[in-house]
Order: sequence, then structure tokens, then C-alpha cells
Amino acid sequence: MTTSSHTTPTPDNAPVEASSPSPLQDLRTHLAPQARDWLDRALDEAADPTAPRGSLPAWELRLAEAGRRCGPAYADTARVLLLHAARPAPADLTRLYHRGTADERRAILLALPDLVPGPDALPLVEDALRTNDTRLLTAAVGPYAARHLEPHLWRHAVLKCLFTGVPVAHVAQLAARARGDGELARMLADFAAERTAAGRPVPEDLHHALALALTEPGPLPHSTDDRDPHRKES
Repeated sequence: MTTSSHTTPTPDNAPVEASSPSPLQDLRTHLAPQARDWLDRALDEAADPTAPRGSLPAWELRLAEAGRRCGPAYADTARVLLLHAARPAPADLTRLYHRGTADERRAILLALPDLVPGPDALPLVEDALRTNDTRLLTAAVGPYAARHLEPHLWRHAVLKCLFTGVPVAHVAQLAARARGDGELARMLADFAAERTAAGRPVPEDLHHALALALTEPGPLPHSTDDRDPHRKES
């Protein structure tokens, strides 16, 4: 995989604009040479349209290897990059999710916003929200859920975060979706009352989410297709 790029030289006195490194460039700076070589080959393999696409494409094996090859700290990023390179269809993502480990499922959830433009992958998000695995929950309440999860399930996702200790800061578009949501405010108040009655502390995050829900509603978040991002598409 070629990671260098060719640019037109600029005069010595021309201003140079700083740019943030891409996820791949940033990841490569943290990997040992052997891991970088493995990642480059795996990404080339995943992106190659002529590569065999049998019952188990080679890049799917690389998805499982990422933790061992790149290390636990960088496995999420490596797996997401592999998914972006392979561009699997929603049906393939579903298959990979249900047969994958928790770490592989997390990477699939993190990759959804850039892989699935519509609500086709919502069953994967809903499955993750039924677990008590906080790493899966954190990935499940990202931008894809903010864009497509219908209000009732989204409210319960916020409550699930509070119940399991996932910081609500991880809930994508929390301020936009919670603002002025009277039903969410009622659910949060009931949850706080239950905790208080049981002699248990009320999470500080609950007060933050409740304050948002009690705020006057604002404009809907921007949607690229100009449709209500809260509406579940059919």
C-alpha cells in the first residue's frame, strides 16, 4: 500500500496550512514496522475489487487478526479502516457482527456511519443496546444511532447509558435530540425518583440530560437529505 502522496512544491515564502493526519496516518505512527506492513497489506487486500470474494474473504480474517497484529490499543482503528476499505454491504455487516467477537462487533458499530447511509443496520445497534457491555453500548450510541434510531428506542438508550455508567457525553447529538423532549424528561425524573427511593445515588449525568430535556426545543440537527433525522425510515 502506498502511503506517500505527491504534491506540487510551494515557494519557500508561501504559507503552509497545517492539516490533521488521517486516521491511517495517525495509526501508522504508533505501530511497529511489522504491524505497519501487515496493515498496509490488509488494507490493499480489502480494497482490491479483483480479490476473491468467496464465502470467507481474506480481509475478514484480517479483521479477526487486528488485535494480535496491531495491539489492543489500536485494534479498533485498524478494524474500522479495514471495514472502510472493504465497503461490505449491510447483509455482510450483519453476518460479520453476529459471528464476531465483542471487539469485532464494536468496530462494526463504529464504522456504521460511513458504511450504511440508511437505517438498514439499525438491528445491530438495537442488539448492542440490549447488552450490558459498556464498550458496545458506547459504540452503539454514536452518530449512526443519532441519525436513525427512533425516539422511543433512543430515549431508552440514554437511560441504558445512565444505568450502566456509560457517560452521556458519548451519546452523539445528545443536546440536539434531548432538547425539549418532554417524554425523556419524564423518564429521567422517574429514574431519579427510583434511585432516590432505593437509597442509591443519582448519576450526575442524569441531571445534565434532564436539564437538556427541560430546555425549549431548538432546530433539528442538519440532515444531508433534508429529512427528519429522528424519523425511522421505511
